[in-house]
Amino acid sequence: MQRIEADLVIPGRGEPVRDGVVVIDGEDIAYAGPSAAAPETPGATVVRAAVVMPGLWDCHGHFMGVRSPDLTRLVQDPIAVRAARCAGDLRAALDAGVTTVREVGGLGVYLARAVEEGTLDGPAIYAAGAVLSTTGGHGDLHSLPLPTIHDHTHCGGELRLCDGPSECAKAVREQLRRDARVIKICVSGGVMSEVDHPVHQQFTAAELAAIVEVAGMADRVVAAHGHGKAAIMAGIEAGVRTIEHGTYLDDEAFTAMRETGTVLVPTRTIIEELLTADGMPPYALAKLRAVSEQHASTLSAAHAAGVTIAAGTDIFHSATTTGPALPNSWGRNGRELPLLVAAGMTPLEAIEAATANGPLTLGPQAPLAGELIAGQRADVLTLDADPVADITVLADPAHIVGVWTRGRRVKGSISQ
Repeated sequence: MQRIEADLVIPGRGEPVRDGVVVIDGEDIAYAGPSAAAPETPGATVVRAAVVMPGLWDCHGHFMGVRSPDLTRLVQDPIAVRAARCAGDLRAALDAGVTTVREVGGLGVYLARAVEEGTLDGPAIYAAGAVLSTTGGHGDLHSLPLPTIHDHTHCGGELRLCDGPSECAKAVREQLRRDARVIKICVSGGVMSEVDHPVHQQFTAAELAAIVEVAGMADRVVAAHGHGKAAIMAGIEAGVRTIEHGTYLDDEAFTAMRETGTVLVPTRTIIEELLTADGMPPYALAKLRAVSEQHASTLSAAHAAGVTIAAGTDIFHSATTTGPALPNSWGRNGRELPLLVAAGMTPLEAIEAATANGPLTLGPQAPLAGELIAGQRADVLTLDADPVADITVLADPAHIVGVWTRGRRVKGSISQ
């Protein structure tokens, strides 16, 4: 048993508690609240901290093991090499306070097994497997021959092209066969793809319906990459659970999201950081510049309209060989929270988006985690400074002095 005594307990949802205690029993939280009401814990390991809070969720990340924004490297670098790079990215995520990742396309379906069996230390991973895209859509690599993309798919890669309802249903089933916990689709064009436009819808209504239906039969929800309004509205009507990015949302879309409980995962980090990244393909940089200001404005409007927001970064760079200083690399995940505050959220709202709201993006696959509540999974952070007073504390891994996943301490030393 472990007992964390802190000057401030941030529960994830709700107001912080001064002079609080969190008790960890095995893999779960046994108590979280005021010290005056805390149970006696004779023989427990005692940790003292300035702040204790839930582990962070990154609800939109990619374990791809790539070292540049040129995504054609996905089919040029061997999958085994890229997966090996990701081992260091798992460690970087933990050091940044990330204890759960919703991995929306990448090698996470494989890495999740290594983490679960204890081969690697890392956050809990709820992975999508391959990103589903139409031929020529955002999940296609337009400069490469089409057979190359299909070969990459058959070798277990991150991209799956599918056209027509039956092929879309089959593509979902292929990800379920890999134990995907969420299904990721591209309902619109995107920034990092070459010839498509972020505004254009890509899957038809019939294709979207097939994807959502097959995923739902297996208790999986659908995460929809979407920039343009028409594509996003089609996704909401089909029943997707989350909208990723959401650049051109408006009041009508906000209303639809509130009514259906659709969650927005805005991913400000990638928008901000790739604007200054080296090696950006010219077509991608031009599109990024075109959407960046609108994206920031839409996030502020979505928050003001009461849309539920969960924090995600869209990080895909490996920090293993380039270091965490590279923009948009694992280990920089906490930078999303100051960006959410810059868009109008309070620090507590940003923390809620990065903790308690995380499970909302997974539907029936969600674990009991994200808050400091008795019975929830003991994913816990201790900090040496107060992120409510200064949210940038969470952007600096040096301030995160202790990390626990499933009750096991994976960062920092244990003191009596």
